[in-house]
Amino acid sequence: MNFAIQHSALRDLHDKVVAGERLSDADALRLFESKDINAVGAIADFARQRKVGNRASYILNRYINYSNYCILSCQFCSFARKKRDADGFELTIEQMVQKAREALALGITELHIVGGLHPSLPFSYYVDMLKALSALNSEIGNRQSAIGNGQRLQLKCFTAIEVLHLAWLAKKSVEQTLIELKTAGLDSLTGGGAEIFRKEVRSAIAKGKESAEEYLDVHRTWHRLGGRSTCTMLFGHVEKLEDRVHHLSLLRALQDETHGFTGFVPLPYQPENNDIPVRVPPTGFDQLRTIAVSRLYLDNFDHITAYWVGMGLKLAQVALSYGADDLHGTIVEEHIFHMAGAKSPQLQTEAEMVKAIREAGRIPVQRDTFYEAVKVWSSDSKSETDRMAVKA
Repeated sequence: MNFAIQHSALRDLHDKVVAGERLSDADALRLFESKDINAVGAIADFARQRKVGNRASYILNRYINYSNYCILSCQFCSFARKKRDADGFELTIEQMVQKAREALALGITELHIVGGLHPSLPFSYYVDMLKALSALNSEIGNRQSAIGNGQRLQLKCFTAIEVLHLAWLAKKSVEQTLIELKTAGLDSLTGGGAEIFRKEVRSAIAKGKESAEEYLDVHRTWHRLGGRSTCTMLFGHVEKLEDRVHHLSLLRALQDETHGFTGFVPLPYQPENNDIPVRVPPTGFDQLRTIAVSRLYLDNFDHITAYWVGMGLKLAQVALSYGADDLHGTIVEEHIFHMAGAKSPQLQTEAEMVKAIREAGRIPVQRDTFYEAVKVWSSDSKSETDRMAVKA
């Protein structure tokens, strides 16, 4: 038994996890309230090891935001703009395709695409965008698998609120809208927009946004169509620890029902350039315990991501010993967190992510959108094969 657990007040929860028993909401709150971060982390690390072994993953992806014009005015958001704002932007489909081609030359396997709820773009824009980006797969084939290993380009697009907006534009049900988007090339939904599900908190930080029930129903519908998605939680603003547990409980219940979530991504709140009066962003302690509790409570999720954009790569690396098994992606160009004050770089190279994973004592794995392995590295950086692969 880990020394940190042996004399800890959390010993009974460790024994419960080892026995494979599900943690209750009260157990999760107790873990959140504990100051014994070493014990919480050790229990979470045990659960991670049992679930996924010694591997830790990353993805070669690119973020593309098609526009930051939005009809909503969420209090926490630093990204959205109105048409009158000088720093608003809107990409044409041709510009999207050009960004995608540039990213393919870097070896990316996934485009992660979200935007604001645009006031005037028609539904056809989104369908045509997916079709144009999907068509790049034929170019990849003609260039002898430009992204390597025969891996097709995967399109991970749209938050739940975007899907509801598109359904309104198309004058169709959510299910019919998702079917049409899937036919056009959509591979996976993003998990963004979950924020905090508790109604009172949601009203305080994102008034006018979709309800928790609507968010969950979009993902439920997508899962029933055979689709997969990730999910998130924005933490460290005005919510209480009980609100985090409530949020996680709704995600765990939906996962019990559909088994459609591939992974969970806790997102630390960034406090700049918005209307929520939070002077201090989530501390390193808070970020590590949130990842650890998520691993332990979300026992039906295989993957927990340490989102380096919000955490910084160094803390995300530490999180690999606190329950996380994924560092997210290379990203290339990120707007939403950086417009809210994130000080992390705009991108990470594959070599940097592989190095961070190795230093944490894990085996680096390049994954795809669905957390399936594309390439498994050796655990030894001295491997000649690895040196050649990193250079490539």
